[in-house]
Amino acid sequence: MWILLPFLGLLIGMIVGLQYPLQVPVAYAKYLSIGVLAALDSVFGGLRAAMEDKFDQTIFLTGFFSNILMASVLAYMGDQLGVELYLAAVFVFGVRLFQNLGIIRRYLIKK
Repeated sequence: MWILLPFLGLLIGMIVGLQYPLQVPVAYAKYLSIGVLAALDSVFGGLRAAMEDKFDQTIFLTGFFSNILMASVLAYMGDQLGVELYLAAVFVFGVRLFQNLGIIRRYLIKK
């Protein structure tokens, strides 16, 4: 039952987002995309941990905020250096997101 809570939150967030669209300035688009990927990575990692009965709220919360902070700092440093460093974080979070999603899918199919 608790496993459906993240999906419910995602659904509510999508409905609210579609009803009240938000315009993000182009200058902040990189930071927002990195933050969303970092947050999704943490959520799917937490969902995977919950399915494996290894979920720890402290680890989830610290990972959630430290991932977002580290990715944002990396993107900012890249902007200051004139290098697209945020792409490294996009790649890493994208790979981890799909790995966690694949593991969750296999878990649900076997169950």
